[in-house]
Order: sequence, then C-alpha cells, then structure tokens
Amino acid sequence: QVQLMESGGGLVQAGGSLTLSCVASGSIYSINAMGWYRQAPEKERELVAGMTSRGTTDYADFAKGRFTISRDNAKTTVSLQMNNLKPEDTAIYYCALVNLRDGGSLSDPFWGQGTQVTVSS
Repeated sequence: QVQLMESGGGLVQAGGSLTLSCVASGSIYSINAMGWYRQAPEKERELVAGMTSRGTTDYADFAKGRFTISRDNAKTTVSLQMNNLKPEDTAIYYCALVNLRDGGSLSDPFWGQGTQVTVSS
C-alpha cells in the first residue's frame, strides 16, 4: 500500500500563486509516476500534471505555462507550483501515484485525500 499526504491548498486571489506538496510513503516502486489531478464541483476528475521517476512530465493544456511539477531527489515528494491562478482553477486537488510493476504492468492508482484550492475573482 501507498500513503499520500497533501498540503498547501488554500484561498488565493486571482493572479496569485500556491504550491501544493505531496509526500508518499509505503510500497513505492523504483519506477513510478506521481501527479496531480483536480475535480471541480459537478465535473469529472482531470489530470493537471504528472511526472515519472525518470523525469518525464505531462501537463494538461490549461496548466502549461502556469503550473510546474517537480519531484525531490528521493522521488517521494511531488510538488505543484501554480502561478497566475484563475477562478476556474478552483477545485479539490488530488495527489496520485502509480507503480510500474515487474513485468511492465501498472498498479491501480493510489490517491491522497485531496486539498481544496479556491481562487477568488
């Protein structure tokens, strides 16, 4: 099992910045991916950004140019720097981790509890 603990959400005015952090513990494989998803009220959960343990990144179009994902050297913490926040970024942000198992299959994703981000206009 993997445990994910998020922090850093809050209330910010439009144009402001927030940094989200997520610390992973437990059965973390050497090759994995960690990332951030978000879910706004009455909307589907969507990918914000992801990063593999090898450094490959992926961003949603709305995040490109405004958000930056990073991981620490131990690969157990993932952060999301969010700049120029907009009211439409308001959502619960979830940290996720997927392990690459021996044999090449992916584990089911592990999820954090989520952290609320609210951007006021």
